[in-house]
Amino acid sequence: MRFGALNRLPSYRWKNLSQDPEQEYFTEGLTEALITTLARIGELRVVSRTTAMHYKDVRRPLSEIARELEVDAIVEGTALRAGDRLRITAQLIDASKGTHLWAESYERDLRDVLALQAEVARAIAREIQIKVTPLDQARFAKVHTVIPEAYDAYLKGRYHWNRRPARVAEAKKWFELAVAKDPTYAAAYAGLADSLCSLGAWGIVAPNEGCIKAKEMAHRALEMDSSLAEAHTSLAYATMYHYNFLAAEREFERALEINPRYAAGHQLFGLYLAMNGRYEEAYTECQRASRLDPLAVSRNLLGYNALYSRRWDQAITEFTNILEVDPKDGPALCGLGWGYSSKGLHEVAIAAFRKGVNFWPGTSPITLLAEAYALAGHSDDAHKVLEQLFALSKEQYLTPYGVARIYNALGQKDEALHWLETSYRQQSEWLLLLKVDARFDNLRSEPRFEDLMRRINFPN
Repeated sequence: MRFGALNRLPSYRWKNLSQDPEQEYFTEGLTEALITTLARIGELRVVSRTTAMHYKDVRRPLSEIARELEVDAIVEGTALRAGDRLRITAQLIDASKGTHLWAESYERDLRDVLALQAEVARAIAREIQIKVTPLDQARFAKVHTVIPEAYDAYLKGRYHWNRRPARVAEAKKWFELAVAKDPTYAAAYAGLADSLCSLGAWGIVAPNEGCIKAKEMAHRALEMDSSLAEAHTSLAYATMYHYNFLAAEREFERALEINPRYAAGHQLFGLYLAMNGRYEEAYTECQRASRLDPLAVSRNLLGYNALYSRRWDQAITEFTNILEVDPKDGPALCGLGWGYSSKGLHEVAIAAFRKGVNFWPGTSPITLLAEAYALAGHSDDAHKVLEQLFALSKEQYLTPYGVARIYNALGQKDEALHWLETSYRQQSEWLLLLKVDARFDNLRSEPRFEDLMRRINFPN
């Protein structure tokens, strides 16, 4: 079977031979790195890290897994790290026949791990008879040695970032260590930019510590390696917070031109489109992200796009499906609450929010709970939570946009407009929802609101 002709990529299952659960981040990170490297080959379609890791410990026939993933081949491997030495084996398996097509073992110094990833990717491409273009070759050639401590910290950062929003603050710490250990490591700067964007987007830190700072990190990464789709995506997202939407869109397009199979790029581009009221385009991008990475944040963004486009039932269905798989998904619980409250089902909405605050770090989900109390007519409870939020704001970031929503739900329009203005001055993360947020429909004819919309300068 010529796998190249079918244009379907291998899936991955890597085993940690050290038997040390503390080293699990390393094998998972190595899996992701190899997937990313292979995905750079233009003609290949590679399943995502999240999807691949879902099958890591599954004991089922490879042919069955391959049918579910719609792939023709499986790449399996083992990894053993001893100090700064790395030994891996990789094998390519014809999933339908269960026969080995290729196998190889490698032992390298950890400093050469980036070159090793490129070598394995080229070998797999050769075996499945995929053409590696001159551009692909140039990308593989752009590898350098990496300080082992920096690479180790980078993998730990990705391990935690992939569990966002719950562990994104931990990811930031490891990426900061990676760039401290190796200031020339472009991917580590891109990872730090990703973490800062995530912290800002989830309302966990203030904009000047999140998306605004991410822009600087993304620029540093791109100065070292302009072919990093991750860095272009973070730069695009950060650029939105300077209200430069057209420049942001160009960066998103550049990221997806470099790596059309970068799920996070499609996710955030979909969010950008949704914020601008381009719901059908947003839905398409979120669907692409979901196909590339069906077990990741993509499903949540499909739900939130439905909220922004006021398709409450569709949103409720999306979030319910997510929660059937992961009942502790904080953003899905809060999205479900938003959908229910929009339909006037206030008590079930409050129940969802009360669960959600336990699984989404920061104060942002608490603002949604307070708003839900206000919309349900429980103004005393809303004021009580609001007082708690102001007390928490002395130690944690409190999104002014969330406060504006609470006051608007309480019928205090002047206070709501005041906090929206504060959002604008701070370049608050959620202010970019203002064009599509149904919660503020009652203010759209207010002169102060109209002036704010003009200053944000949403594109037509």
